[in-house]
Amino acid sequence: MTVTQPNPAAVKAVRNGVVINASLAAIKLAAGIIGNTYALVADAIESSADIFASLIVWGGITIGAQPADDDHPFGHGKAEALAALVVSIMLLGAAVGIAYEAIREIRTPHEWPAAWKLVILVLVVTTKWLLSRRVASVGAVVNSTAVAADAAHHLSDAITSGAAFIGITIAVVAKRVGAGQGWAAADDWAALLASLVIAYNGVSMM
Repeated sequence: MTVTQPNPAAVKAVRNGVVINASLAAIKLAAGIIGNTYALVADAIESSADIFASLIVWGGITIGAQPADDDHPFGHGKAEALAALVVSIMLLGAAVGIAYEAIREIRTPHEWPAAWKLVILVLVVTTKWLLSRRVASVGAVVNSTAVAADAAHHLSDAITSGAAFIGITIAVVAKRVGAGQGWAAADDWAALLASLVIAYNGVSMM
C-alpha cells in the first residue's frame, strides 16, 4: 500500500499553531498569576487546550491522507471530521471550566488587576486573530474540516483575550475613579461572558 503524505500547507499551519500557543500559554499564565487576574489564567487554559486541539488535528489530517485499504475501502477521510468533533468537544469543556472558575472568582474578593497586562493582551489578541485567519484560509484551500476547527479554536482564544482586555480596562478605570471594590471582578465577568462565546463556537463546530 502506498503511504500518502498529508497536505504540507495544512501540516505547517497546525505546527505553527502548536508553537505559538505554547509560547502564549506560558506568557499569559505567568502574567495572570503575577498580575492577579483570572481572565488571563483562563486565557492560558484556552491556549493550552489549543495545543492539544492542534495535535489532534495534526493526527486527523495525517490519518485522513492515507489511501483506502481493506478495512477502509472509501479511504480515511472521516478521520478529519472526527478530529474536528473532538476539538469541538474540547471547546465546550474549556467553556465549562472557564465559566466555573470565573464564577468562583467573582464570589471571592480579590485585588485589582494590574494595568500592565493590557499590553500583553493586545499582543495576544493580534497574534491569535492573525493566526486564526491564516489557518482558516489554509483550511478553505485544502477543504479540511479539521483545519477549520483548529482555526475556530484560535479564534476562541482571541475572543477570551479580547474579553479579558475589556474587563481589565473597566477594572483599571474603576479603580482610578474610586469605584467600589466590586469592580475589581470586571475581568472575571469578562471571562464568564467569553466562556459563553466559546461554548457557542463549540456547538456550532459540532
